[in-house]
Amino acid sequence: MIHRLTGGLTPRAMVALGLLLAALIVAPAFTNDYVLSIMVLALYYAYTGQAWNLMLGFAGLLSIGQAMFVGLGAYAAAGLFVKFGIPPLAGVFLSIIIAGIAGAIVGYLAFRFAIGGVYFALLTIAFSEFTRILLDNWGYLGGSRGLFLKVSDLRHWDLIHLRGPASMFYYILLVLTVAAFLLCRYLLNSKIGYYWQAIREDEETAQAIGINTFRYKIYAVVISSAISGVAGTVYAFYYNNLFPETVFAISSSVDMLLGTVVGGVGTLFGPIFGALLLTPLGEALTTATSSLGIPGIKQFFWGLVVAAIVLVQPGGLWPLVYRGLGLGGRRLRPPPVLRSGAGTVGQPAVSREEENV
Repeated sequence: MIHRLTGGLTPRAMVALGLLLAALIVAPAFTNDYVLSIMVLALYYAYTGQAWNLMLGFAGLLSIGQAMFVGLGAYAAAGLFVKFGIPPLAGVFLSIIIAGIAGAIVGYLAFRFAIGGVYFALLTIAFSEFTRILLDNWGYLGGSRGLFLKVSDLRHWDLIHLRGPASMFYYILLVLTVAAFLLCRYLLNSKIGYYWQAIREDEETAQAIGINTFRYKIYAVVISSAISGVAGTVYAFYYNNLFPETVFAISSSVDMLLGTVVGGVGTLFGPIFGALLLTPLGEALTTATSSLGIPGIKQFFWGLVVAAIVLVQPGGLWPLVYRGLGLGGRRLRPPPVLRSGAGTVGQPAVSREEENV
């Protein structure tokens, strides 16, 4: 197990990861509330981006309805808390189960009828919209009026009920992000990870050599959705309110995947790097364009920045930084091409080492 977590990492890479983790641990002591809120959001996107990356980056499954899994997890834990007084420490297990079941249903319907590529992405959007409409009209959980969680004392940490200051949520998300990173690295270096990569590279060949592609693609969707369900629990108790049109919005799914696309699809550290880069950049754009008074100007500049990064460095920024810092050894194989059913969905220029970091 230890080898699967550390195998392939150079001493320099391990030291760099350790220093970054140490910096993130002490960061709240040197920031104000505003900066801390941005850091909380960055870690949230790093965590959800890692879950999305597990589907596309590892198994080649393009999902644009990731908000559905987060939203289901949020409503499951919040509903138990509001209606029955069950704390989120217990409710998170229902979030994992419901999000995982939703992922299994989407995956089964898609792969049973050989739906892949862009059509799989459209299917995830359709299910996300269906779930939004369902909850928007379900008065028991607030419907379109929203579901509100009672806010108690936020000065002290209460991990059982997820009640406390922003610093508590920061450290919770930091732990979750590190755990997701380690879990994905472990999976990537195990048999299931090799099967995912084989399916991603060429599903027909993978099936021809005896890999049960249906089963392992289902595994990828279920694990990714279950991880996202945990994020939903944190989301609900951090914001203390849920509105279907916000939680299940396609824009929420896009926000989750942008960091991974910019950081590097198919790399382990790409989602973290991208989220830590894009979230502060988004806030800076908001501040810089707020005085202009032009509707949509922030989104315009934001689109230009993201498009420029993707066009200049299609494989994401993290592989470039990885090589620039000299964190890896020799290159083991040519860049992979991520394929999914209907055709190519991305070409991240990453080596075998860069995938594992």
